[in-house]
Amino acid sequence: MNPPVNHARLRLFVQQMARLLEPNPPEATIVREGRALLAELVAHDDWLPEAYARPDAQRYQQYLLHVDSLERFCVVSFVWGPGQSTPIHDHTVWGLIGMLRGAEVAQAYAPSHDGKLVAQGAAVRLVPGQVEAVSPTLGDVHRVSNALADQTSISIHEYGANIGSVVRSVFLEDGTAKPFVSGYSNTTLPNFWDCAAELNARLRPSA
Repeated sequence: MNPPVNHARLRLFVQQMARLLEPNPPEATIVREGRALLAELVAHDDWLPEAYARPDAQRYQQYLLHVDSLERFCVVSFVWGPGQSTPIHDHTVWGLIGMLRGAEVAQAYAPSHDGKLVAQGAAVRLVPGQVEAVSPTLGDVHRVSNALADQTSISIHEYGANIGSVVRSVFLEDGTAKPFVSGYSNTTLPNFWDCAAELNARLRPSA
């Protein structure tokens, strides 16, 4: 029997992020402090419900875990089947990517003098516990792939918007852009606000 999911970790994370964003801090503060919060979340692998960790044989899955009520940020689990990858794409908002299971590779792209997209620097490989950032100011165009050909990988993404409703772009290497809205792979959200089990456990008299 699988151990119970530790909903408290995700609940605390979204509460901490809401507090961080309350004074409308600059992006540098969000990235610095948000990176530390996300690193703490992905340092543990006992909180993601199985329903939001399932791969699909055809394409990677983008499961929504939480959207702030004012859509200041959202939290998403990306589940990569073996060898799956994204097209080259942008985000248009700040984003933080924390690796939970497996590994992924991100290759940044930038336009060359003739408008074509070329790889920018070396690809970055993320392993569990590591966190990377993207944004229009830091670098926003990349392609991401599951680094493993024989197993599922899962990364936790946080964005400075409801990313499933943001008009973004995918790109061909000749620089051609096509607008898209990613949406989400799920129609239900994990209920990490139900604290009854945790509180009742504390209320029970010790043996």
